[in-house]
Amino acid sequence: MITAFLAYLQAERGCSAHTLRAYGGDLESLLESVAPRSLLSVEVPDLRRWLASGPRAPSSVQRRIATVRAYFRWALREKLVERSPAERIRPPRVARPLPRVLEVDEASRVAEDPPSSRHRALFEVGYGSGLRVSELVALDVADIDFDAGLVRVRRGKGGKDRVVPLGTEAIAAIRTMLGEREIPTQALFLNRSNRRLGVRSAYEIIHREADRLAIGDVHPHALRHSFATHLLANGADIRSIQEMLGHASLSTTQRYTRVDTAELIRAYQKAHPHARR
Repeated sequence: MITAFLAYLQAERGCSAHTLRAYGGDLESLLESVAPRSLLSVEVPDLRRWLASGPRAPSSVQRRIATVRAYFRWALREKLVERSPAERIRPPRVARPLPRVLEVDEASRVAEDPPSSRHRALFEVGYGSGLRVSELVALDVADIDFDAGLVRVRRGKGGKDRVVPLGTEAIAAIRTMLGEREIPTQALFLNRSNRRLGVRSAYEIIHREADRLAIGDVHPHALRHSFATHLLANGADIRSIQEMLGHASLSTTQRYTRVDTAELIRAYQKAHPHARR
C-alpha cells in the first residue's frame, strides 16, 4: 500500500526523491505504531498517539500531518476508505522567518573579482535567474538561449518546465566560461573532473566565496531569495516573480512582500500626503 502510494506521488505529482523518502518514512512509522493492523484501519486517536510519540518540532509535526493527509486523500480516491481520519487533525503553526538576503552591493562584490570564470558564471546565473540549486546544476548548455537572454528549466520542482529571463551579465559570464573550455560538454557547470557539478559542490563554491569577502553565511538558496527580493523592491509584479521562481502557490512568493520597519517608514514618508515635511 505504501509502495503504491509513493508510486502515485512520483508519477502523477512529480514529487522529488527527498519527498518520497520523507513520506515513506512517516508511513512506515505510523504502520509500526498500529501493528498488526493496517494503515486503512487508522482512526483519529491512533494518529494523535503517533504524533505525540514522534518529533516535537512544529515543522516535523506539520510534515507528518501532511503525509497522512495526502495518503488518505489517495486512499479515498482509490475507494480504499470511506473517510479520512487525518482531516480532523489540525497542524501546528510554523514560524517562517525570511531567509538571508544579500544587499545589492554585496551581490556586486561577489561578482566583481571571482577566482574563476566558472565561479562568476555560477553566481551570475544563480542570482540572475533565481533558480533552485538543484535546477542550477542540472542545466545543460543547450538550455541557454544566448540571443533571447533566456534559460529553460527542465523538470523543476513538481516536474514542471519553465523559462526564466537571464541578464546580460549572466550571459557574458557563461560565454567567457564556455570559451575557456578545451572540450565541448553537455552540462553547463562542471567540477574539476569535467563532470557535472553537484549540489554540494555548488554550495561550497558560493559559501566559500562569500566567506572570503566577509559577507557572511551565504548559500545558493540565498541567491534565489535575493533575486526575488531585489525584483520586488524595484517594482516587479509579484505574479511575474511567482512564475520566474516556479512557485505553485502565490502565498509562497508573498513571503518576499514583508519588509522591515525602516523601509515601511521611508515608503510612508515618501508617499503619504500628511507625512511630508
